Amino acid sequence: MSDARITHIGGPTALIEVEGWRLLTDPTFDPPGGRYSFGWGSASRKEAGPALSVDDLPPIDAVLLTHDHHGDNLDNAGRALLPGVGTVVTTVAGARRLGGNAIGLPPWAVHSLSTPGLPTLRVTATPARHGPPLSRAITGQVTGFALSWEGQQNGALWISGDTVLYDGVRQVGARLEVGTVLLHLGAVQFGITGPVRYTMSGHDGVRLCELLRPRTVLPVHYEGWRHFTQGRDSIEDAFAAAPHDIRRSLTWLPIGEPQKLVM
Repeated sequence: MSDARITHIGGPTALIEVEGWRLLTDPTFDPPGGRYSFGWGSASRKEAGPALSVDDLPPIDAVLLTHDHHGDNLDNAGRALLPGVGTVVTTVAGARRLGGNAIGLPPWAVHSLSTPGLPTLRVTATPARHGPPLSRAITGQVTGFALSWEGQQNGALWISGDTVLYDGVRQVGARLEVGTVLLHLGAVQFGITGPVRYTMSGHDGVRLCELLRPRTVLPVHYEGWRHFTQGRDSIEDAFAAAPHDIRRSLTWLPIGEPQKLVM
């Protein structure tokens, strides 16, 4: 059994500290107020800044980057810190664009993080689709990550990435035992594309967790941007109507404060 600490810095950005490793997800450290284009006429404004600055971070061993081409998952300040970390694990297309220390993984490929004195971490890339069917040509490659290590007793730590609920994501429940999930929600929509959603709603999250049956569900990436159509209240309402074990798995990470979890 392992003790881990997760600090939700804001948006999709979290510091994961486990077994001596320090991992950072989707680094976003720009101040609020900026407007970012997401391509094909879509854009959004950042409304909340990070709870920690880059200078507040400890040395980072690896960045788990679900995708590099949207400013709400990798912004200017986040991009600037990438050369100073040990490894950046991301999509195949993202690694090609970033170069340097970036490693690209297709779905279900595994990369092992190893260093003397620490247990090896296995990083498994999981499927993700950042929009409706046939949207990948527009929205680009996205990935999730499942982390596992020796001594982990409650299942993998899974970062869903920005994705809708579709068969690729459902495969995670069939192929992996998930103990803890950092679940990207928020039901992203853009005015130019009407009712089409680009990430999961609270209801979608419940349906997915009914397949996964995780011990702990940690919502992230549901706040701080105008393109989110669902916040904490909507997510809580969806989980309140879920089966008891799903309902009690919902755990909120206080922004900027380390939360200790047993894995």
